[in-house]
Amino acid sequence: MPRKGMMSLLPSYSFGRHGHSHHHRGGPSPVASPWSLPLASSDALMAEYMAAEAVVARWRPDDKIASLFDGDRAEAREFLAAVRVVHRTMLHFASAGSSPEVKSALVSGQTVLQSAMGRLEEELYRILAANRDLLDPESVSARSSTQSIVSDEAEEEEEVRAAGDSIREVEHEAAAAMADLHAIADTMISVGYGKECARVYKVLRKSIVDEGLYRLGFEPLAPNSHIHKLDWPLLEIKIRSWLAASHVAVTTLFAGERILLDHVFSGFDTIREAVFVDIAGEAAREFLRFPDLVTKSKRSTEKIFLILELYEAVSKLLPEINTVFSFVSTAAVRDQALTSLTKLAEVVRATLADFETAVQKEHSKVITPGGGIPPLTRRAMNYIAELSDHDFTLAEIYEELPFQTPSLHPDFFFDASDSSAAVETRTSSFGSSFSFSSSSSASSDSNRSGIAGRLAWLILVLLCKLDGKAAAYRDAGQSYLFLANNLQFIVNTVRHCRLRGLLGEEWVARHAAKARQHAARYERIAWGQVAAEVPAAEVSAEEARERMRAFVAAVEAACAAQAGWVVTDAGMREEVREAVRVMVLPAYRGFYQHWSAALEEGEAVRFSPEVVRQRLAELFSGSDETGSGSSYHLGSESRSSRSKSSG
Repeated sequence: MPRKGMMSLLPSYSFGRHGHSHHHRGGPSPVASPWSLPLASSDALMAEYMAAEAVVARWRPDDKIASLFDGDRAEAREFLAAVRVVHRTMLHFASAGSSPEVKSALVSGQTVLQSAMGRLEEELYRILAANRDLLDPESVSARSSTQSIVSDEAEEEEEVRAAGDSIREVEHEAAAAMADLHAIADTMISVGYGKECARVYKVLRKSIVDEGLYRLGFEPLAPNSHIHKLDWPLLEIKIRSWLAASHVAVTTLFAGERILLDHVFSGFDTIREAVFVDIAGEAAREFLRFPDLVTKSKRSTEKIFLILELYEAVSKLLPEINTVFSFVSTAAVRDQALTSLTKLAEVVRATLADFETAVQKEHSKVITPGGGIPPLTRRAMNYIAELSDHDFTLAEIYEELPFQTPSLHPDFFFDASDSSAAVETRTSSFGSSFSFSSSSSASSDSNRSGIAGRLAWLILVLLCKLDGKAAAYRDAGQSYLFLANNLQFIVNTVRHCRLRGLLGEEWVARHAAKARQHAARYERIAWGQVAAEVPAAEVSAEEARERMRAFVAAVEAACAAQAGWVVTDAGMREEVREAVRVMVLPAYRGFYQHWSAALEEGEAVRFSPEVVRQRLAELFSGSDETGSGSSYHLGSESRSSRSKSSG
């Protein structure tokens, strides 16, 4: 039937060159060929078409036995060439006019072409389905970059060679499959069957993208999923799952699909773009919308670190997202990434403001036993220390919001020029706590210095709160011990995290010195009166006995009053003990040695300087039981759970 249809046109083409250009009066004008083929050329055209039709007929769509693309691909090349011949012949006939013979020939040719397209659709599906492993996004994206085989020294040369051969074989098979897919797509699109080609390709590849996201553990959240009602533990699991999947999803799954698509549909930009949008556009937008949805959950200070991790993940992937989804029609994916980034930044800024307010408004009236470290200090410093781990991220988030020192602050907290100037008033017990000297001097680090200022300000807010808590102690000596303990804890925390680099060595040294000043005030207040019991002038033997009795009683009273007091830092603890011994013992030892002969035997033992020394050595003996030593201790589970060192 097709052959008969084409043959019926031969007379017209054979004699077309004899037709005249003018009309014959009283009769129809002869059919003229637009390209005026000579008879020999017409015969050659029909012979070529007949041969092409025979090739197509050998590979009917319903023949499931063999594949065109087996072996050396010779039959595939012959078939694809035949399809183009059929299409080219139809174009020639279509330009010959609209006579019944032409229409019949075109119908016949279209039948042949549709049969060929049916076969190519099946081949396209078969190659895509049979090579899922070779064409998975991870393999495709990995092969897109230059690879080399690197072996450990322990590997045998033969094993390396075998591994290399195996890799090359897999790469060869994958390259062959990609070449076959491109050949089919190129042919189908060239003869006007691009839509059918795209349909088959999208069905299989979209399922691979969806399956890939599912295997990565991503489950889209509906826009009306009421994420703010989800329990935090459940939401945290979803966030961590997304974080674990994000890099692979963008750089492997979506990027691999884009690489494969660019190869298969090379030269056909419009179809390539439309296919990629259908395969990955919506899936990628849903994936990148997840961080945006998380920002709609109830805000709390404890969530900030996962929010920062989400921000860092999206920010790091943004260049790859812009590259993979560079089409105009995938702008929604790029916009969603930027929207998520913006919303995450807003939540971080708002959460830090919440944290500052929470510290300022902390209303616990419980006095920390022994002048130790209250939970507020531990939690707040742990929080600030962990924030410093994200200093570059915070610098990016606050890039367009340079830090400005709040105007409502006591002037004594600032040290504009002379860092050695110490403020000794009781109301300014923490001195110039805000000022800092960043070790960064390059202009590119200006944003990071701004973050150093913000973190220094948060520490200052904490110090102000602790200053108020110190006033709650009835004993002034214990009040200063509380200040010394807490400031030393803050200094130790700064020393053992990134805060040290941000705030600078000067900040650390200044605050360590201030902590020692508080300890010295405790020593003077708590032990000054005890030391005063040792007379400086000459006394009688009886008066000497009374003064020694009073001195020992004062030591016992002071030790009893301070039985539960602590110095949490081991180094400071020994310094304070030594300072108390120096303040009390030398003068008493000289006084005792001068009058020991006047003492009775029992008194000589009871008033002995060695007994006094032993009692002083027992000071702060409960400090180690508080769980606070000279190391950097973490009071928050969030940081310890990340296995940070305790210094």
